[in-house]
Amino acid sequence: MGHSKFDASLVKAFAAGSLSGTCSTLLFQPFDLVKTRLQVEGTALSSAGRLKLGGSNGMLYTFYSVARREHIVGLWRGLVPALSRCVPGIGLYFSALHGLSQFTSQHLELSCSEERTLGESVLLGASARTIAGITLLPVTVVKTRYESGFYSYSSMLDAMTSIWRREGGKGLYSGLLATVARDAPFSGLYLMFYTMIKRQAKNGLGTPELHAFETFICGSLAGVIASVVTQPADVVKTRLQLFPHKYNSTGSAVYCILKTNGVFGLFKGLVPRSVRRTLMAAMSWTVYERVSFKRIGIDHLIMAMKTVHQV
Repeated sequence: MGHSKFDASLVKAFAAGSLSGTCSTLLFQPFDLVKTRLQVEGTALSSAGRLKLGGSNGMLYTFYSVARREHIVGLWRGLVPALSRCVPGIGLYFSALHGLSQFTSQHLELSCSEERTLGESVLLGASARTIAGITLLPVTVVKTRYESGFYSYSSMLDAMTSIWRREGGKGLYSGLLATVARDAPFSGLYLMFYTMIKRQAKNGLGTPELHAFETFICGSLAGVIASVVTQPADVVKTRLQLFPHKYNSTGSAVYCILKTNGVFGLFKGLVPRSVRRTLMAAMSWTVYERVSFKRIGIDHLIMAMKTVHQV
């Protein structure tokens, strides 16, 4: 009975995550596109014949620039691969998290209803996110290239075959190390900061539970902090996926960014990424409240629903 109840809640969590992920991707894709454009501005190759965005454009100007040159629909470039990554990514994440949870429960002799320590939850979330991220990395590469405006593909299939033909498997998995360095810490840090901020908020307000808006604020703050910490890895990932032949390694990409743009270059696109993450948190929490989960010892699975599609 308990096992079926656990599985039913897992299905509900997956459904809620898929729904919120799809809706938030549709609504907030422009922020992801602007983030990518900011991270690579001024790096267009002259042979590509494309207009450079400049060296210090802000988020609002980049929104305006893309809309003016590519029309409003241009802000949604990369939507198809983003959606293609969304539901499979959540499914893989939950499957990996469920499997890892059961495996560790057997070895640690924990029951499904026992609450895990913060460190265990962080490790589980980071491990599951790494598995999902590596599996779907080719789709992420295609998404990034669509958003950049440097590549012209007629479809996702055309993009995949073109990358494979010209760059091989290395092209489809470019930026692997930087992606893992971004995704795994983000999931773990988000959960850690969220738990700490929520605990402090409860103590400060003297209440056992927080209202929906207070919980959203805690999640937003945790997301912004985690975004700041992992932003350099996100910038490096973007550069490596767009220009795999320009850099010999992850280290050379970091060196080139520091040499060209300084430390500030490692934090380009932070504002749109943080805004998108905050808005997606609001979407996730809204869906979460509507679905109305009951506490049955799968808090880390519910939290996963809020973090898997927010990087």
